[in-house]
Amino acid sequence: MARGIFVLNGPNINLLGQREPGIYGAMTLASIEAECHSLGEELGFALDFRQTNHEGVLVDWLHEANEKAAGVALNPGAYGHTSIALHDAIRAIEVPVVELHISNIHAREAFRHKSMIAPVAKGVICGFGLDSYLLALRALKTLTE
Repeated sequence: MARGIFVLNGPNINLLGQREPGIYGAMTLASIEAECHSLGEELGFALDFRQTNHEGVLVDWLHEANEKAAGVALNPGAYGHTSIALHDAIRAIEVPVVELHISNIHAREAFRHKSMIAPVAKGVICGFGLDSYLLALRALKTLTE
């Protein structure tokens, strides 16, 4: 079994299934986690799946990932558009980070078009709903081989 992959989720992702289902779909975070664990097993990854509404906690988890994980799939939520702290944390670690978003951030409000994470991430996946997570895991498999 390969080293683990951290799947980190930012603010309001805990409300999936309730929050704006027209944008985010009807799947809950628990169902996304189950799908990710299933694919993770297939890819040979042990997943550590987490969610927080607090920016500093995400920073701490990124630092932890550098010590314990082969890579990170990060859905930063709204922090992706605003957080220099997350940008700097990703720059400071060596493991690859793939930014992901459930919705197509480029087809939404103008303030969502800019990502503070994209310049320091290995790649960005957005607009594919649950599949954004699965595509990020597949990308990390390639990046960590």
